[in-house]
Amino acid sequence: MRHGFDEIIAKMKGCGMKKVAVAAAQDSAVLEAVKEAKARGIAEAVLVGDEAKIREIAASIDMDLAGYRIIDEPDMIQAALKAVKLAHDGEVDMYMKGLVDTKNFLKSVLDKEAGLRTGAPLSHVAVFDLPQFDRLLFLTDVAFIPYPTLEDKVNIIRNTVPVCRACGIECPKAAVLAAVEVVNPKMPATVEAAELTKMCEEGELAGCVVDGPLSLDLAVDPEAVKHKGASDRKIQGDADMLVFPDIHAGNLVYKCIVHTVPEMKNGCILTGTKVPVILTSRSDSFETKVNSIALAAVVAEEMKKNG
Repeated sequence: MRHGFDEIIAKMKGCGMKKVAVAAAQDSAVLEAVKEAKARGIAEAVLVGDEAKIREIAASIDMDLAGYRIIDEPDMIQAALKAVKLAHDGEVDMYMKGLVDTKNFLKSVLDKEAGLRTGAPLSHVAVFDLPQFDRLLFLTDVAFIPYPTLEDKVNIIRNTVPVCRACGIECPKAAVLAAVEVVNPKMPATVEAAELTKMCEEGELAGCVVDGPLSLDLAVDPEAVKHKGASDRKIQGDADMLVFPDIHAGNLVYKCIVHTVPEMKNGCILTGTKVPVILTSRSDSFETKVNSIALAAVVAEEMKKNG
């Protein structure tokens, strides 16, 4: 069975709608996404922000606010704190950034009293549904940890495995990427990739298959595996998860896909938090925002099942 965003949305229709708290909800792009998510049966929203502006924007996009809970808080920082507390207290299943800037949004996520800390480091995962693949691709970390250490990469993989599982991939294959597929002591990324592979073999990284160092072509292209004679690798062009050596590599690949691949679909969330956190950019497309809500919803459902 193919796993894609259509399947994720179909899965959520059978689980009942989730609830998402939106911080500083007076944003037309976010309200349009929230409206569509409700129409598709994914999630309903609690809108925290400047109520007058929320109603003004809603009217301009023909959004009926009947049935929406609105918490009036014109101050964006306070709106973020009130919205995140709803998630902290279990009143909603997800937390989403609205008009508030990213810095203050993340401050609310990390707030010691009302935030969503679990003790685990946070990381970011971007999920792509690409027409040339029969599966989803999970790219991590492309937006949050600039220069991940070996310990960070362990946590990145651990944070991403449940996201893969929520999307229907029971034992994801994680390719730890580098420029080459052999260990070179002068290239620390290759050394750390080999360490991660060993940790998985010894049971320290459970619920997945880890292989590295791997070049990107060996991770995603079976033909490259044949040409390079790499049939002894655990991953042979069939990786589910791409683990990048640093934010530069991850972000460049992410943006290359977004801006050059026709008909691609994607969604992004922060992981390692008490509930899934939807952190989208103002430049993200409408569909990406909706997909991110759907991704967070299916992860929230998985978290609910696992207590």
